[in-house]
Amino acid sequence: MIARLDAFMARANAAYYAKCDPFKDFTTAPEVSQVFGELIGLWSAIAWEKLGRPGVFSLVEAGPGNGHLMTDALRAAGRAMPDFIQAAEIHLIETSPRLIPLLRQKLPQAEIHADLSTIPDRPILLVANEFLDALPIRQFIRRGASWHERYVADGNFIEVPTDVALPGAPDGAIIERNEGGEAFVRDLGKRIATRGGAALLIDYGHDSGGAGATLQAIENGRPADPLANPGRSDLTAHVDFARMALIGHQAGVDIQGPQPQGAFLATMGIHERTAQLGRHAQPDDAIRLLAATQRLTAPEAMGSLFRVMALAPRGFERLPGFLS
Repeated sequence: MIARLDAFMARANAAYYAKCDPFKDFTTAPEVSQVFGELIGLWSAIAWEKLGRPGVFSLVEAGPGNGHLMTDALRAAGRAMPDFIQAAEIHLIETSPRLIPLLRQKLPQAEIHADLSTIPDRPILLVANEFLDALPIRQFIRRGASWHERYVADGNFIEVPTDVALPGAPDGAIIERNEGGEAFVRDLGKRIATRGGAALLIDYGHDSGGAGATLQAIENGRPADPLANPGRSDLTAHVDFARMALIGHQAGVDIQGPQPQGAFLATMGIHERTAQLGRHAQPDDAIRLLAATQRLTAPEAMGSLFRVMALAPRGFERLPGFLS
């Protein structure tokens, strides 16, 4: 059976998230430290205040996983700004039949949606942490004077000539396109431009585009061949933030960032919050807190690999966490 790469990836990840526990294969930032989710909650509350404190708005997380981020965010924001919690209607974008029951139990006040289209038409604050990277991609490879698209057949790539318009590139160059991610950012940008709000996108990726082939797989906690065992490994690809920024700008919003996750979290006060928690923790717990913050912020760990980008209305002031 021959399938275009994005169709292969969509089917493989749907099967994986239906029957596998992804948190045995990888650890996302909210699982590394509660401070991550707390800072996202504070970011959301401050952004809401800068937006003029809308009386009712949608607080949305795309790809909420097991709900740790939203739970930590609501706890921190509720302590800092109770009015924010009273105005927020919680919405989650999730399609995994394995994760949805867990989310209903952990966040019973939340409405769960398959995509952005059914979220109420009102001001929105959206957070997406490691969401775009799991959306299916297409891959194109330059062969001489023409472009070919990669398909998958019997666990191998095959190349099919294509008339898709792509920029000039040297022979053998590979360009990836995340059409689902682009559509998501486009729709989100249009909603923010017309109804108000802001969005925070956090993922691993690159700022300049043209990174080549980045498709990867994790199976049983280890790197694996992305084509070998569809449905048994988690398939992801790096996010092209330069292209996502272009899509957002074309949709009518301003872009802040992208910038390294480590810089964003430091500006939001992760080191101060870690020290505060450490002063009231047992020595072993304080050491673990410090190690978690180091993992989230150090350039050699998640601090540089992960990028943070915000969407905001045109001419909007600087959002929290973003350097001038």
